[in-house]
Amino acid sequence: MKKNIRHFFLLTALAAGTVYGINKFIDATIGTRKYLNNTSGRYFEWRYGNIYYTKQGKGSPVLLIHDLYPASSSAEWCRVIKKLETNHTVYAIDLLGCGRSDKPYFTYTNYMYVQLITDFVKKVIEEKTDVFATGDSSSFTLMAANMDENIFNRIFLISPPSLESLLANPNKKDNFLKNVIDLPVIGTFYYNIKMREQKITELFEKDYFRRKNLITDEMKNIYHESAHLEKSGGKYLYGSMIGHYTNINIIPALKKITNPIFIIGNRDKENSIKTLDSYTKYDENIEISYISNCNKLPQLEDPKKFYEIIQMFYEN
Repeated sequence: MKKNIRHFFLLTALAAGTVYGINKFIDATIGTRKYLNNTSGRYFEWRYGNIYYTKQGKGSPVLLIHDLYPASSSAEWCRVIKKLETNHTVYAIDLLGCGRSDKPYFTYTNYMYVQLITDFVKKVIEEKTDVFATGDSSSFTLMAANMDENIFNRIFLISPPSLESLLANPNKKDNFLKNVIDLPVIGTFYYNIKMREQKITELFEKDYFRRKNLITDEMKNIYHESAHLEKSGGKYLYGSMIGHYTNINIIPALKKITNPIFIIGNRDKENSIKTLDSYTKYDENIEISYISNCNKLPQLEDPKKFYEIIQMFYEN
C-alpha cells in the first residue's frame, strides 16, 4: 500500500515537473523571432498597465481596436493602416491582456475596457475620434460611446458578435474553469494547449479567413507570439472571456447612441445577415455593408475592398 502511494506521488511530481518544463520552454522560446515588432510603437501608462500603441499619418484621428482575444493585437490592422494614414492620424492599440501591452493577473471586464478606451481617447488622442472595432471589442466600444458622447465621431464595427451571445453571464461551471486557468502551472499548461500553433491555424481557417490560400505563416506566427508573450499572461483575459466577464447587454446602449454607426460584415458566414440586421432593430440609422468571399477579418483578407467600403461610408 505504502509502495503504491509512493509511486502515485512520484508520478504526480514527474507529471507536474514535465508540465512546468513545457511551460518554461514556451516562455524561453516565444518571441525570439520577434514577429511582433515594437520599435515603432509607444506606451500609454494606464493605471492597470502599460498599453502599447502606434501613431501614424496626419489628419483627423482614427482609433483602431482589434478583436478581443489573447492572440489578437494591432497587427490585425497592418494591411489598412498605410491606406488610412494618407488622410488620418491613425492610432492602433494592443488592448490590455493582448499583444505587447501588459497582461496583469486580474479579472478582465467589459467596463474595464470601456475605461481604457475612454482614457486613451482623452489622454492620448485628446479630441473626438472615429473608431473601428472588430468582433467582441464592438461591445465595449458601443458602451464607451453610450457613457461619454465626447469621445467618438463615427463608429465602425467589423463582424460584431450577436446580441444574444453578449447576454451570457458568469455561472459556476464557467467560473470554475476560469479559476483553473488562473492557476500557475496547470492553468498555464491548459492555456498553452489552447493557444498552440495548430489551434491558431484552425482559428484562421475556420473563423478569420474564408480563402485559406491567403493565410500566411507570418500572420499565424504573429498571433501565436501575441498569445504567449509575458509568460502566457494572456491566459487571464482568456479565463475572463470563458467566464463571460467581458460580456454585457448592449441593447440599451444601441437605443441611445446618436453617433453614426457603420457595420461591415460578410454574407458568406452562417447567420451573419441575421446578426447584423438585429442591430438595426434597435437603431434604424445603422448602415450595413457586406464583403463577399471573406470571413471575420476582411481588413486582413481583402484590405482593398475593405478600404473601398470605408471610403464609401465617408463619402455618404
